[in-house]
Amino acid sequence: MSWLVIAMLIVVGLLFLVLEILVIPGTAVVGIFGFGLMGVGIWQAYATYGAIAGHYTLGGTLLLTIISLYFSLKSKTWDKITLHDSVNSKVNVIEEEKVKPGDTGKTVSRLTPMGKAIINGDYYEVRSSGEFIDPGTKILVTKVSYNKIDVKPQNE
Repeated sequence: MSWLVIAMLIVVGLLFLVLEILVIPGTAVVGIFGFGLMGVGIWQAYATYGAIAGHYTLGGTLLLTIISLYFSLKSKTWDKITLHDSVNSKVNVIEEEKVKPGDTGKTVSRLTPMGKAIINGDYYEVRSSGEFIDPGTKILVTKVSYNKIDVKPQNE
């Protein structure tokens, strides 16, 4: 077996170990497979090139494993790919003076039983009492609680 194949076995095994620790924790299958690939690579170095080459391969693999785990677990390593944005939006908070029971509006999307509607010129997420209401239907607000608006179709 050539050195290139042995090196590839060790590098791919090391990659699987790092993936097991950082990306796919808990399954252990990937980690065991990675550890097995590294073991086969080291074993092939001993079998093909002798004890001295095997010792160097084992030592290099251990050193490479320690270095790669150190840099993988370092917090600044992942800053480039970490999401730094935060969500500042609010849930559908309804001001009491803007929407009251008895107000009318029009559905923008189909209420199945939730959807969008325009009430007093503003867009809100509303819900019906379980019935489906088609878009463009005139609605009547029946109840307003903290972040929920209950509506029903307006009978003309």
